[in-house]
Amino acid sequence: MQDILTAFTSGSYFYFLIVVGIFAIGDFFGILSKAKVSSVFVALFLFLIGFLTNVLPANIIELAGLSEFGSLSAGLLIFHMGTMINLKQLAEEWRTVLTAVVSMLVVMLACLAVAPIVGIKSAIVAIPVLNGGIVSTQIMSGAASEIGLAIPAALGVVLYAIKKFAGSYPASFFGVREAKDVLADYRSKQKKVLTPSEEESMQADLQKNIGFADRNNKYFTDFVCVAIAVFFAWIAVSLGTVTPINYSIWALLFGAVMSYTKLVPNKILEKGKASGLLSMLVFATIVPSLANISVADLLSLGLSTILLIGVSLIALYIVFYLLPGWKLTKTKNLAMGIAMGQFLGFPATFLISNEIAKAVTDDPEEQEIILEHIMPAYVVAGLSTVTTLSIVIAGVFVNFL
Repeated sequence: MQDILTAFTSGSYFYFLIVVGIFAIGDFFGILSKAKVSSVFVALFLFLIGFLTNVLPANIIELAGLSEFGSLSAGLLIFHMGTMINLKQLAEEWRTVLTAVVSMLVVMLACLAVAPIVGIKSAIVAIPVLNGGIVSTQIMSGAASEIGLAIPAALGVVLYAIKKFAGSYPASFFGVREAKDVLADYRSKQKKVLTPSEEESMQADLQKNIGFADRNNKYFTDFVCVAIAVFFAWIAVSLGTVTPINYSIWALLFGAVMSYTKLVPNKILEKGKASGLLSMLVFATIVPSLANISVADLLSLGLSTILLIGVSLIALYIVFYLLPGWKLTKTKNLAMGIAMGQFLGFPATFLISNEIAKAVTDDPEEQEIILEHIMPAYVVAGLSTVTTLSIVIAGVFVNFL
């Protein structure tokens, strides 16, 4: 009997089932609540509880065989995201970058405001961590540990793991509100009856937009599409090692250019029937950071964590929703979503964008309209803060420890 039980509760497939099951539960509650409760939040919360109670092994992602594949999948998925973004639209996202930069400054000032309570060293460590991701966290926590600042070092790790919880709900909440406004505007325009001349003009525009990928659609099979994504991911990662520009920026630009010139299909991994699996694999790379948190960490650092994240969120709400800071971009709701990019980064911004579209409408065409509006802003916000600027900020602030 023991041998039978062991056979069913060991091996990669068992742990793979648990990981995928938790992601599925997150999706279920995300859809059920119409993204009021983010699927990302639910999944991360379940993993955190599992790690804290020792129900889940700390290395469950490794046991499920997902660690290496998750790392490899990131470049492919970012290239895929690029093929979903209109190049002209991407060039117009300078407002998003500006809004994201201002949001980082707001968080910086908020952390310094509570420095008398949490300690100036803890506030210095917290700023790049809340602005960024794993790299800035490693820089700040590593440096703090080296000079004997145990509490600030531990705080940086806790903040990194917890901040995604803090950012996922507002990003989803304000994103849904923005999506509903976009959808209402789209539906009102759909009611307009086109004249014969307008219909002819529309058909002519469609004919002009037919490119190489459209004419040779039959050759873009599942394997061909995946191979193209792997090729450009390889080029992007290689360029990322020999240039100061992160590979994710290269991959996004390659995707946008190749799609805009019609050399590859839009949504290339969806055409290759691989986007869902790769999204799950990339999501899995977020999970291990939660395993480093203990109940003792949460209790000892709880006040500082709540203060730093709470004050930062309140400051962002005041600047971008109550005050006219939202005018840097299009709307109040979109500005708030962009401001949350630094708490989330990739792939969370990508996942939440899809979640928002699916929560607001079941119509694929309407989902596409929402994604075209929200995804570029969310993704660019995450890439500009977490992937690039936060590392620069960490390089500056580490000198103040």
